[in-house]
Amino acid sequence: MLEVASEGIHVVDERGVTVVYNKAASELDGLLPEEVLGKHVLDVFPSLTQESSTLLRVLRTGIPEIAKQQTFTNYKGKTITTINSTYPITHGDEIIGACELSTDITRIKEMAERIADLSQELRNKERREHTGTPRTRGKVSRKLFTVDDIVGQSAVMREVRRQVIQVARTQSNVLVWGETGTGKELVVQAIHSASDRADAPFVAQNCAALPEGLLEGLVFGTSKGGFTGAQDRPGLLELASGGTLYLDEIDSMPLGLQAKLLRVIQDRRVRRIGDVNERPVDVRIIASTSIPPRQAVEQGLMRADLYFRLSVVEIGLPPLRKRQEDIPLLCSHFLRKHGKGNISISPEVMSAFLTYDWPGNVRELEHAIEGSLAFLTGNTIELQHIPPTVRGITASATISRGSIRNQLKNHEKAAIEEALKQGGSVSQAARILGIPRQTLQYRMKIHGIRAPRLRTGK
Repeated sequence: MLEVASEGIHVVDERGVTVVYNKAASELDGLLPEEVLGKHVLDVFPSLTQESSTLLRVLRTGIPEIAKQQTFTNYKGKTITTINSTYPITHGDEIIGACELSTDITRIKEMAERIADLSQELRNKERREHTGTPRTRGKVSRKLFTVDDIVGQSAVMREVRRQVIQVARTQSNVLVWGETGTGKELVVQAIHSASDRADAPFVAQNCAALPEGLLEGLVFGTSKGGFTGAQDRPGLLELASGGTLYLDEIDSMPLGLQAKLLRVIQDRRVRRIGDVNERPVDVRIIASTSIPPRQAVEQGLMRADLYFRLSVVEIGLPPLRKRQEDIPLLCSHFLRKHGKGNISISPEVMSAFLTYDWPGNVRELEHAIEGSLAFLTGNTIELQHIPPTVRGITASATISRGSIRNQLKNHEKAAIEEALKQGGSVSQAARILGIPRQTLQYRMKIHGIRAPRLRTGK
């Protein structure tokens, strides 16, 4: 079991000498088992100390440390960043060792830091342009969506546009929600573009994309010495100061970080990890969820106090199936967007579009249009050009569609629950199902399935 585990497993005895070191840990650290087994932790990882080593710290305190970020250098000079969950091993009242489970996030950390660096470079460039010569002053280097990009003449979309225009004139925090593909970021960017912060930074971050330790450092910033390998680096809250910070899937942010974010909203000050000083930030926070926010609160995914702080204005986006009258207009918009405004859509295709349920919403419709153009030989999109899933749903299938859809949902829910039972974690279940972890997390939210409690950690 130790050798087939995907997480690195490292066990030391009461002296700090390694007694278990599995294959995943060996690959993660870039060391052979014989180079680690039987040796003290500090002899193998010289960049660590009695204080910075999570294994030695837990060995000394007997207190588990869950999901801690650690950056270290092994004796071969390789720098590695991991998320560790570490537990004491006891016999009666005596601590006889410590066990650590590690997940390698080196590449993710490098990518996150590069994103933060690019965000700062972009902000500095925009500042230079705004404060430069009269010829360059006031120019924005990025093209964001505006209110004009919100396409639709249905009553619900006219109301959305009205809300965007009104809320853009204020400094209020906003909470946007809607199913995947309904255009949440489009609406968020439109609010920023129509506000008096339009010439200031717009910074976006998906809260489900990173592990907790990495997300905390990216959003709040880090101070040298805050944790092993930490550097002085501003977080997204600082980079977005003066402008807008968009936090997508805020209900995926760990509750501890939600509490920290709430403090920033209340005090308008942020403290980097490991820093003793607070820094003022003037940032408008707009967040989004894929499920109704109150449902997220009821399911324990979102703190109620943060919800009330963010939902000063709440904008709900309707799924495409509830605004089918907008489909012809959206089709024309996407054809023009892809430089094919002269292309027409056959009545049969439009009938299929108006009948299909669009689980992927507006994004799926755009992909269907874009995909059809790849197969197009004439000037009209026909049934054979559109995706089979859309083509197969016709008016004659409408009666049975609902019952079939319910059966598929029940089968999917049962498959997810079985995979979680077998795997014991979301990551393992995703591997069993052969889908990305983020996709599985989203489907779990849809079905109201909670993640299993971790039995061990590093």
